[in-house]
Amino acid sequence: MYTTQITVYCIQLQCLFDIIMKQQNSKSETIAIIGAGIIGVTAAFRLKQAGFQVTLFDKEDIAQGCSKGNAGHFATEQVFPLAQKSLLPQVPKMLLDPLGPFSISPSYFHKAIPWFFKFINNMRPKLFNANKEALKSFNKIAMNSWDALISETNLGSLFHKQGSLLTFESVSDNEAIKVQREYQAEGIAVELLNKKQVNNLEPGISNKVTWALLFRDVAHTCCPETLTKEIYKKAEKLGVEFEKCEISTIESDNKLVTITSKNKIYQTDRVLLATGAHSKLLCKQLGFTVPLETERGYHYMVKSANQPNRPIVSYERKFIMTPMKNGLRLAGTVEFAGLDKEMNTRRVDALLLSGKSIWPQIEDTKEGNYRWMGFRPSLPDSKPVVGKSPKHNNIYFAFGHQHLGLTLAAINAEVITDCILDKKPSISLKPYSIDRF
Repeated sequence: MYTTQITVYCIQLQCLFDIIMKQQNSKSETIAIIGAGIIGVTAAFRLKQAGFQVTLFDKEDIAQGCSKGNAGHFATEQVFPLAQKSLLPQVPKMLLDPLGPFSISPSYFHKAIPWFFKFINNMRPKLFNANKEALKSFNKIAMNSWDALISETNLGSLFHKQGSLLTFESVSDNEAIKVQREYQAEGIAVELLNKKQVNNLEPGISNKVTWALLFRDVAHTCCPETLTKEIYKKAEKLGVEFEKCEISTIESDNKLVTITSKNKIYQTDRVLLATGAHSKLLCKQLGFTVPLETERGYHYMVKSANQPNRPIVSYERKFIMTPMKNGLRLAGTVEFAGLDKEMNTRRVDALLLSGKSIWPQIEDTKEGNYRWMGFRPSLPDSKPVVGKSPKHNNIYFAFGHQHLGLTLAAINAEVITDCILDKKPSISLKPYSIDRF
């Protein structure tokens, strides 16, 4: 009799426990992540692990912006802000060369002037050094975060830690050593290689390359689009959902956030804005004027019977080539021309000549969509916007990573998750606050 009663009590307790757990699960907070590139997808993965009901929103499919066509380089060595005094004397020459590594469309010049004034202001030593330290604090822990994420998701076949090369063709050994010391002064491990050492490391490289810096503590992916999509698949298995629609408005009453697309209205407890180069308008709706500009970046796909083993960056030509699973990707260039102008095919085709100068075995097969253009979100201080809105208690930002979106995605996901959970992140988010402008 007593055994029967105990059994009944146990069943009742189990039922009560199940009801409580269902209630807790049904009450887990919802969060909408607007933007399904690498920043949004990695954040979705971590936030789902933290217990949120996560929905990704994007006007295109997963990984169809910069996450589709970037250079695939996890560039943790890039701790120097773009706003460097040494760039100023080169600007007139760059602007006069429509096919050079840096250009502004004449029709867009007047729109870009306010941004460039802010950009030049950030060349002041105090601001430059502060921005550099902020980038360093993010970059120095970025690779550990990627190692953890790759291990958890079993995506090692898409993540290659072979280092990268920065090549020199026309500069002296003294100049190459000077560049090496600049990196070393920031705590970056880098080795100077002579011509013979470079040829031994990458036998297919041009004889024009006389020196190179080898960065060992960096990595690359053989397909950034596939990597992003595979991380999403892992997140989807955990319960992350995806809505393909363009969010046009966003409003918060500090209890719920209402986001609106063309055909539907959604309400959610919280929102993370990870919309890259398209963040400016939504930020304005929330009361923030953000000096965000669009850098149009290009890539050109080629074949080579013998591909390099790691990314190769040209110091003089200002471009990068990265071995991909379907060929060799030539990428780079900075073009200010806004979000609406069509691709400048002459600019992207110029990458081919630069590529052949560094890697003579290149075959221009023109297969498939061999040309690509994407939009980098650029802020004048080279730092992203990451953290909580100072005007709302349920809106968060993660955009403006410029050339480092792929590099910083994993650590960004960790710190923004901590921020949303009201935990202390591994780095201070104050330098990345949206109210710094």
